[in-house]
Amino acid sequence: MDDTGFSLTGKTAVVTGGFRGLGAGITAALLDAGAEVTVLSRGGPDAATRARWIQTDLADESSIASAAEQALSRGPVHILVNNAGTQIRHPAVEFPLSDWDAVFQVNLRAVVQLCQLFGAPMLQRGAGKIINLASLLSFQGGVTVPAYSASKGAIAQLTKALCNEWAGRGVNVNAIAPGYMDTEMNAALIADPVRSRQISERIPAARWGTPQDVGGAVVFLASEAAAYIHGQVLVVDGGWMAR
Repeated sequence: MDDTGFSLTGKTAVVTGGFRGLGAGITAALLDAGAEVTVLSRGGPDAATRARWIQTDLADESSIASAAEQALSRGPVHILVNNAGTQIRHPAVEFPLSDWDAVFQVNLRAVVQLCQLFGAPMLQRGAGKIINLASLLSFQGGVTVPAYSASKGAIAQLTKALCNEWAGRGVNVNAIAPGYMDTEMNAALIADPVRSRQISERIPAARWGTPQDVGGAVVFLASEAAAYIHGQVLVVDGGWMAR
């Protein structure tokens, strides 16, 4: 297959949290592949970008609905990337239920709502790509992040459930599970010399991942080259899960 199979020229994408961390790499990769990109996030870009921005509070159902309506009013959305997520740390025995709800609102409930809002017109057209951001903690438990782990496990299962209903109707639903990434969310781990060394030593690729690594995987799953890939959780971890 030539590289036209990976081109996204003429496609429109929506990315949540697309100006920070992994989202910035995803947005840049989609733009470079030729897609028009709209970012849904609370904060706007720090610098000039070709991406559009719709201010959105992913913890608020009405804000999500309004943002989706605005995005869809401009024309069909061919690609949805549910990237935004939040993480709160507490020992499980004392994890406040209010914080649990806050994590699940952004990491799961907002994703379900966005899949419904953007998935409905995709199903009507018989074509579309939805890519959810899972995590290594979709497979592992983690420590002091029970809400995050549970929400990302649910994302993996949601991806499979939507695949079962939507694959036969032309909509690809897949997920990406990033490994240890050099982003702001992992700043504390990176700054801890012991944990950072322990993690680095386990990664066969001998480095932490970057937003660009995830961006390339998103472009692949969003392209026609991945037309027969459905319901997968693609691990992008430098080999961590193989060790």
